[in-house]
Amino acid sequence: MMKKTKDNNHDVYENAGEHNQPADSENQEEIKANEIIPEAEKPADNSAELLAKIANYEVELKEIRDAYLRKAAEFENFKRRSENEQGILLKYAAEPFIKNMLQVYDDLDRSLKHASEENLQSLIEGLKMVYDKFTKILENQGVTRMEAKGEPFNVDLHEALMQQPVQGVPDHTVIEVVENGYLYKDKVIRHAKVIVSQAAEENEKSEN
Repeated sequence: MMKKTKDNNHDVYENAGEHNQPADSENQEEIKANEIIPEAEKPADNSAELLAKIANYEVELKEIRDAYLRKAAEFENFKRRSENEQGILLKYAAEPFIKNMLQVYDDLDRSLKHASEENLQSLIEGLKMVYDKFTKILENQGVTRMEAKGEPFNVDLHEALMQQPVQGVPDHTVIEVVENGYLYKDKVIRHAKVIVSQAAEENEKSEN
């Protein structure tokens, strides 16, 4: 609605509605705020959804726990079986070697049963065959005898029982084997007990 007024001889038109417009805007904003803010501040009712999630988590946790217990039981059974198998292997580890040894033992038994003064030569030949057979079995197992006689004395392989002066033999040479030494693959399992040569000069000094 327009209203005409006089101001300094000029016609001035005022809009009567313009004076009320700011008040109407503020009221509308307050109404909108009152409609929006309570809805934003009002907590959503999600209790049923949360309970459902908790129930699902509990089911998953139970499944995981059951799976863990099953795996733990399987591991304990596997560990127990492994220990038993390992114990059996260690207990009977020498079985293949003993089976081969029994063959040699039987041969010796047969040779002794047929031993007599009349067939002494055949007894010697039989014992020689048994000895060769026994040697082959040891070699197949990785056991070899040291060839020490004539070799330079070696503390890693030999054990010197005594020294003897010998003409024409280098000093510290094995001149006699009292007990054979053996190697198991690359390991010394028994040192050879030997007699070692001694230089004549050292022998004289020791006597003096």
